[in-house]
This record gives sequence, C-alpha cells and structure tokens, in this order.
Amino acid sequence: MWHGTSRRIISRLYHSPPPLLQDLTQRGFVQDISSPEAFRNAVISRKHTAYVGVDPTAAALHIGHLIPLMCLLHFQLRGHRIIPLIGGATGRVGDPSGRSVERQLAENDKIEHNVVRLSSSLRRFFKNASHYARSRLSLDDNSFADPCVVSNLDWHGSFGLLEFLQKVGVHARVNTMLNRESVRARLAAQQGLSFTEFTYQLLQAYDFYHLHQHHGCTIQIGGSDQWGNIVAGLELIGKLAAGGVFSEQRSTDCYGITTPLLTTSTGEKFGKSAGNAIWLEADLTSVFDFYQYFLKVADADVERLLKLFTFLQHDEITAIMEEHTGNPEQRLAQRRLAAEVTEMVHLEAGVTQAIVMTKLLFDSNYVSLNAQDIVSAFRGDPRLVTVSADEIMNNPITKLAAKYGLVLSNSAAKNLVASRGLYINNQPIHDSQYRAKTADLLDGKLLILRAGKDKMLVLAASPEDS
Repeated sequence: MWHGTSRRIISRLYHSPPPLLQDLTQRGFVQDISSPEAFRNAVISRKHTAYVGVDPTAAALHIGHLIPLMCLLHFQLRGHRIIPLIGGATGRVGDPSGRSVERQLAENDKIEHNVVRLSSSLRRFFKNASHYARSRLSLDDNSFADPCVVSNLDWHGSFGLLEFLQKVGVHARVNTMLNRESVRARLAAQQGLSFTEFTYQLLQAYDFYHLHQHHGCTIQIGGSDQWGNIVAGLELIGKLAAGGVFSEQRSTDCYGITTPLLTTSTGEKFGKSAGNAIWLEADLTSVFDFYQYFLKVADADVERLLKLFTFLQHDEITAIMEEHTGNPEQRLAQRRLAAEVTEMVHLEAGVTQAIVMTKLLFDSNYVSLNAQDIVSAFRGDPRLVTVSADEIMNNPITKLAAKYGLVLSNSAAKNLVASRGLYINNQPIHDSQYRAKTADLLDGKLLILRAGKDKMLVLAASPEDS
C-alpha cells in the first residue's frame, strides 16, 4: 500500500507547501482571478475568509464539487477561515449560469432536506480531507479553524422584496446585468430567460456582501461559469460597503477566483460514469466504485488529476509520472491517484476496503487475502451475503448465483458458464452443475463468485456452520 508512517514523517520533514497563489496556479485551480498582484500580496500579508457556494438541488456532494472545494481547502490549510455556503435560498430560484434551458425548480421541502444533508456532508468532507492533507504537508499551524457552514436562506428568508429592491436593486444597472455572459447566452436562445433567473446574480452578489459584512469574507471561489456573479458581488460590496457610493478601494479589497470546468481528454464532463454522477457519499457510490473510477482514468488525464485532487508535492507527482511513463501498463499513476483521493474522502479504512475488493476482482489468486479482511471490506455492502454452509456446499454454483442476485436467472448463469464468464475465486467454472468443495472456501468461510468482468458476490458461511 502507498501509505505508511515513514512516508508521512518524511513528508512532514521535507515538504512545505509553496505560496498559496503559486501553488493553486501550478496545480491548475485558477481560471480567472480579480486583481492578481493585489491578491497575491493580500494572502501573504494577512489571513482572509473565503467562501464557495454549493447548489442544494442534489442531496449530496459529487466529484464535480471537488475542484472548488479543494481550492477552498488549500485556503484553510494556510490558516484562512473558510465558509462553504449552501444555497438554501438561491437553490429555490435557479442559477442560469452555464445552462441552456431553465432549470425545473425543486420543491421547498426537498431543498430544505438537501441543505441539512449537505451541511453534514461538507463538514465530513473537510474533516476527512484536512486529516488527509496534514499527513502529506508540513504545516505551520495545525490548529486551523473548522469550516463555517451556512445557508443563505438564513438572511434571504427574512429579506422582503421591497427592502431588497431598496437596498440592492437600486445599485443594479440593467445594462450591466444584460451584458453578463450567462444572461446574453440565454437571451439569444429560443426559450429566453425568466425574471426569476435574471435576478439570481443579485441574490448571489448580496451573499458576498452579507458574508463580507458579517464574517469578514473577502474572497469568493466558484466555477468558471460564476465569473459574472462574482464580479457582481465585488461591485455591490464596492457600493454598499461605502454607503452607496462606489468605492474602488472597498471593491479591490475583495477578490474573486474561478476554477476551470474539468473535462476529460476526450472532452467529456469529468465526474460521470455511464451517465451517473460519482458521489462522495458511500451510500450513493460505494467506496469500491469510487476507487475504481479514479483507477480507470486515462493516461492523458492522470497527471492533471494528481495535481488537483491530491496534496502530493509537485516533485513527487513528476517522479510518479516518470515511473508511470516507463511502465504505463501497470497504471502506477492511476493506482496512486485512486488511493490518495479515496483516502481523502473515505480515510485509510476506505482505501483498504477498496484495495481488498479490487484484488478479489482482478488478482488471479488470493494468497495475500484472508476472510476477515474481505468481510471487513464488504461490511454493509449488499454483495456480501451470509448463508448456511450446507446451502453453499449442496447447491450448484449457478443456482446460488441466480438466487443471490449475481445474475438475473439460472439460465443466465448457465449461459455464463458456457462462455467462461462465471468464476469461483477468479477461476472460470466449466460445469453448470458444479458445486463448491471445501477447498473452494477461503479460510473455510467464504465463497467468492464473479460474473463477467466486475460483478461480484461474496457468500459467507454463517458462523455456527463455518
């Protein structure tokens, strides 16, 4: 495994992170930034508060959230305060940025449910990710503040329309709003743009102002499609914080950063597998499937992802890629990427679980595995089924595979046997009537079945039988 005490000690002794903006730029986090030189000096001279907005139209975080959240994490690790902001109010309106058609508005009850779950997910992510990062970096201050997770419904919920128009609307110039890229693109489309979506940029602008006034927030981070909304926030701060007269100084004391849209080398949006999102929650995407997603990334993408999604230092990433290039068939870089990101999201136990399951699927023998490790790796997974030893030993494998959901039917199992696609312990079965023998049970307890390339079933003999 890649992880060990000696590696961590060496990492802490010899690897200090470079200056923040330099590190973010080298890793590929920066698409646009307001006042780059002023920002560079500002984050060196004092600590700031930075925020990222999270849309609550889904109940959980997915890989698509990782770039802005990782960017925010870099700020936290340098001692800056961070605010993950959930759009409990703006999620009811819908952001037109980056969308060709209007989003179907979610029910308020659903948004409220999602806000609660996302709050827990964000706290867990930053807790796990900061623990992971501390094992990879030499940090001057390990006592940095926990993230302040908030919902913008906390202030928009009591903000009446007339008050909003008087306080915010009066400073908004319609011609400026119309020139935002997100607005122009939608106005040119056949469906057009609703007034609800048109006002979204004012709501997000006020979020930045509110956080600036009440939390001292001076930095907003967002995806590349958020640049117009971020600029709107900078402009509003420049006006409201100076008593209604635009203040260039107040505006330039705050900063905006956008991160690039992450696509694969083939132009596809990163973070999807067969059209489905890869979630950070184990009950939505299993730890094994999460690990496998990163294990399967293309050679053309892996170096960029090592920079974005790990806290490995640049020289170490260079060394990994040099070794990988010499033996690309071993997928060394992908293995390291998968292990690092899985540890960051699911901790070391998650990496162990994923590696055990990967060995079960792809190793030709299980010499390095034992029943206890396998049961631990599959705990809570529906692919682990406890049955009596009598049932395991006295039924054809095809019947067991069909009964416990590895295949759709007994006939489908027999067809797999005929095509050499049904396996015990990664060895193909040649007889559709084959019954397990004692020697087939790992440690006398487990029968490992596989259908095709990656469908697996682990049958565990009940303790009283084994």
